Amino acid sequence: MANEPVEAKVKSATTATFLVSLLLAVLNSVVADDSLLGPLPSWLQPVIIAVAPAAVTFLSGWSAQHSPRGPVADA
Repeated sequence: MANEPVEAKVKSATTATFLVSLLLAVLNSVVADDSLLGPLPSWLQPVIIAVAPAAVTFLSGWSAQHSPRGPVADA
């Protein structure tokens, strides 16, 4: 099991999460005056920052197809 290739679903979810996290970090650096999330209540801002990558991970993993697998041997 440890030598199995990584499924496309996992690669897709990991890549999407990395890109969204990177985007949030860049936007936070560029827009350091809180104007990006400024209209939101202060208690909701960290929730949005935490939930966005998780939501992207779920949606990209859920929408990606499984990698094709060979026949399963009987144990």
